[in-house]
Amino acid sequence: MPLKKGQTGNPNGRPKGTPNKVTSDLKTWINALISKNLTRIEKDLKGLDPKERLQILERFMQYCIPRQQSISVEAQIQAEYQAIESLIEKLPDEAIEAVTQRLIKLNQLNQTKL
Repeated sequence: MPLKKGQTGNPNGRPKGTPNKVTSDLKTWINALISKNLTRIEKDLKGLDPKERLQILERFMQYCIPRQQSISVEAQIQAEYQAIESLIEKLPDEAIEAVTQRLIKLNQLNQTKL
């Protein structure tokens, strides 16, 4: 039976986005395996049809290259607004004017996308 939240050795749990140890170890092992066998893999890939070759390469990439996360336009705009608001609290008046002009432009862009 799993432990209830707050009753483990780490009451806050694993930080969000931190992979578990097994996943990390497996990815490291697969990456090392691929690196050690590059010559053989290249020979094997040359023997495949182009379509099969692309499928195999795509499968390899998920272990070697981090996945990109898609971010919506709305989320990007919101993040920029938050960053600008944070800067406004810390900046002198001249910079606040420049930031205000940037906000106006962002707002206009946002209105045209809606």
